[in-house]
Amino acid sequence: MSVLIESQLRARARRATSAYKSATNVLMDHVQKQAGEAGHHIFLSHAYDDRELILGVALSIEDLGYSVYLDWRDDPSLDRTNVTPQTAATLRERMTASRCLFFSTTLHASESKWMPWELGFKDGHNSRVAILPVSLHDTDAYQGAQYLGIYPYVTKDFNQQQEMRLWIQRSSTCYVVFEQWLDGKEPIGR
Repeated sequence: MSVLIESQLRARARRATSAYKSATNVLMDHVQKQAGEAGHHIFLSHAYDDRELILGVALSIEDLGYSVYLDWRDDPSLDRTNVTPQTAATLRERMTASRCLFFSTTLHASESKWMPWELGFKDGHNSRVAILPVSLHDTDAYQGAQYLGIYPYVTKDFNQQQEMRLWIQRSSTCYVVFEQWLDGKEPIGR
């Protein structure tokens, strides 16, 4: 199992915003598609400055059949520069309606003021929180810094039918398939 690779994620984002579609068209297509959804599988907590990379993360996960909430994509009317109680209320609603939260560890994640707040809210809500490490190179290991180390982390790998799957891990020998984790199972040692 390996963590998500930055270059692959950026390539996925670029394919979505190819010469045939502008970024605005991709955004509008997605907003229309998501309009009928009451909730999502995943609330993607991320740093806005990494948005191209994060778009690649979201699209890669959606390619596997999961729905992903991105605030700037799914609620474009939220003003990130003018934080209000309404902004916080909207984010609380979206996190409550999402089955879990993935905390993306990217270059600018440590600069985000919202990410720790989102992590704490969702952990207190239903404890379905996992770290989504994004690496510059292929690796199957993740060591969370400070409090991030207490949470499981997300990897990807193929199942027995050779289908790409998401996994939730505590270590290389302690894991569970994502769908089972969503339903409340914890990673188990092998």
